[in-house]
Amino acid sequence: MFRVAVLVFSLSVPAAAQVSTTERVNFAAGGMIRLTGSFGNLNVEGWDRPEVEITVIKSTPHYYKTQQQQATMRRLGLIRVVTERRSAMELEISTFLHPRRSRFAPPMPLTTTAGVMVEYRIRVPRESRLVIHHGSGYVLVNNVSGDIEATSRRGDILLMLPDSGAYSIDAKSKMGTVSSEFEGTTHVRHFVGEGFARASQPPSHRIYLRMGFGGITIKKALAESF
Repeated sequence: MFRVAVLVFSLSVPAAAQVSTTERVNFAAGGMIRLTGSFGNLNVEGWDRPEVEITVIKSTPHYYKTQQQQATMRRLGLIRVVTERRSAMELEISTFLHPRRSRFAPPMPLTTTAGVMVEYRIRVPRESRLVIHHGSGYVLVNNVSGDIEATSRRGDILLMLPDSGAYSIDAKSKMGTVSSEFEGTTHVRHFVGEGFARASQPPSHRIYLRMGFGGITIKKALAESF
């Protein structure tokens, strides 16, 4: 495992600060990859290499002056993304938010993003099994043929699944729409949400999706992407 960090600052004109880190971990096909606590834009793509590549881009949307660089760097460091290999077949990528100074400020949550925006670009062996617990933001999973479980509180989930696979799909949004290019049954939930179900005979891959406020889209991946 190794990490490459790139810090981008513009000293000539005001600009938003950005830090990018990349890690690579050897990982066999068919293993379990868990992503917990993520927020912002999450992009997971399957590839043919026996390794996981994790690129995390953290940025602030605010302009800064030269004398504010250290404070900006400290702010970016408040959000930590930690990769832990729990076993030969299980990898966990966890995002830790910054705790608030005061624990007595209901109804505010005990942690905060500190005004930091995060983008994840993760490449995994195509046959990997995924468990994703995302906060708010966008989740895209492309070209992964293993079991997928993905939940998000707010935003959108888009799956691009290989057309050649057999899938059992259970997708529901509390407040939003669910659409699928695979055959199945769509039903309305409580007038504001939707659900989609597809049953396949075993062996089939399990797709379990839950969204709080937002949409779920399941599409067939183009053959050229493999």
